[in-house]
Amino acid sequence: MMDITEIRKHLPHRYPFLLVDRVVELTPGESIVAYKNLSINEPFFNGHFPDQPVFPGVLLVEAMAQAAGILGFKTMDKTPADGSIYYFVGADKLRFKRPCVPGDRVMLRASILGQKRGIWRFKVSADVDDKLCASAIILCADR
Repeated sequence: MMDITEIRKHLPHRYPFLLVDRVVELTPGESIVAYKNLSINEPFFNGHFPDQPVFPGVLLVEAMAQAAGILGFKTMDKTPADGSIYYFVGADKLRFKRPCVPGDRVMLRASILGQKRGIWRFKVSADVDDKLCASAIILCADR
């Protein structure tokens, strides 16, 4: 388990762009399970959409990528403080199945599919109450 203090050591993101609240399972070299709690107080809900707030899909993809980034950093035993940074460089097979709304605990899951010359492939998904919200294959580059 990683709390927000430990997460901040493994991701360079900060408020309002840090989108992982806690890591509940992590097996370096294999997989991670983390979550993001959605509160109506999040700044993006003011405009997306005022009368029917929905977590923006691009931020859901970013949250999944951040969980994958933590997995990658832990697998490599590196941190941003070591001068390493993970860039999100692509997504394949991206699908949105249901919206995420205030009050949801979005579970973020990632598993390593492979790594070649600093480019990592992850299978990622997000779900709420065991109902799939989004999934993708993402690529991240370690620089």
